[in-house]
Amino acid sequence: MMAGSTPPIAVAFGAATDAGLRRRINEDSYLAASPLFLVADGMGGHNAGEIASATVIQEFSALAGRESLTIDDVQAAVVAARRRVVALPAGAGAGAGTTLAGVVVADVEGEGYWLAINLGDSRTYRLSEGDFEQVSVDHSVVQELVDSGQLAADAAQRDSRRNVITRAIGAGSDAEPDYWLIPAEDGDRILVCSDGLSGELEQDAIHGILLAEADPQAAATRLVHEAMVRGGRDNITAIVVDALAVRTRTSRACERDTVPVSAPAVTEETDIDGDTLPRAVVAGGF
Repeated sequence: MMAGSTPPIAVAFGAATDAGLRRRINEDSYLAASPLFLVADGMGGHNAGEIASATVIQEFSALAGRESLTIDDVQAAVVAARRRVVALPAGAGAGAGTTLAGVVVADVEGEGYWLAINLGDSRTYRLSEGDFEQVSVDHSVVQELVDSGQLAADAAQRDSRRNVITRAIGAGSDAEPDYWLIPAEDGDRILVCSDGLSGELEQDAIHGILLAEADPQAAATRLVHEAMVRGGRDNITAIVVDALAVRTRTSRACERDTVPVSAPAVTEETDIDGDTLPRAVVAGGF
């Protein structure tokens, strides 16, 4: 699928999703419409996670079609989405929550940037000039244990607490997202996925598929298929975004660092077949 070749970043993208092999309902929702590429994973352990995720994506969909967005645009949409999720009525999503992760196209002083956002344990990866890295940092109990040195990184994916998250939209959380500004480069490939993908495929396997499949739709479809083959224990969603052309100024330094940015001011052991759970269910609060 091709988006319009308008600056600051012209993109090609593809997306795929599946309920997986053990779920009746797909609680993942996604938005793949330039300048937004977002995945929301509705949380199990609450009623109607699919309603919460769809509500968040619907709020952001109003911004589709613009050339670029600012952090103020994104933060305002987060606030509005949280308000709508909290207001969901009994029997139609009350108490539900969702993760949110992905990138939007941003214009920073005339140059193309990826503005990445994360709340929860859905993930954003970047493949650029041969380097493959996870941009987002999981808001999860196991990530906190890894950061504190209490759990080895290679053990995190097998830990029984791996699906307990510490930030969300809804489900009693009012935590703010993390944001990163990333200078875009021609040839960048971005992957946004729910934990149904990252929970089944090791990072090396994800990297290999992104290298092997030149077409972004083929890459997204194969990633979801491979996650199904490996077990498909949770809902699985993947968005693959390729930067075809990036607007830059000749004065840009050779700087490719991911830069965390702050949001502007605004007025124990639970594993249900890999489903995402808010920490409130396990430990009494966010």
